[in-house]
Amino acid sequence: MASQSQSKTDANRVVRYADMFSAMGTEPRLRIMQLLLTAHPEGLVVGDVQDELNIPNSTLSHHLDKLKSENLVNVRREGTFLRYTANTEALQELLCFLYAECCTRNKALDGKEVIQICE
Repeated sequence: MASQSQSKTDANRVVRYADMFSAMGTEPRLRIMQLLLTAHPEGLVVGDVQDELNIPNSTLSHHLDKLKSENLVNVRREGTFLRYTANTEALQELLCFLYAECCTRNKALDGKEVIQICE
């Protein structure tokens, strides 16, 4: 019974990670994530994201909502402004999932090489 429960948990995680990748799977959203990561940990207010990426406000709002719904960004209100930050904990979880599959379980890639590439 425990292995069936573990299997369901693993399947749920895969679905969640697929949704996260899907949310980042458009060029504007990936650019938003990249920008928020460069501004980490302070993040940016919406107007700064808009100015930097030249995305219309209504479109930007849609993209930020999608990233927020997948827990990839955090948002907090500062007076009349919304400040967005990359959810680094969620990104770390996503990267650990990939790392575990490609570098530890089946050794598709050498983990040391991945780390060197990232540095």
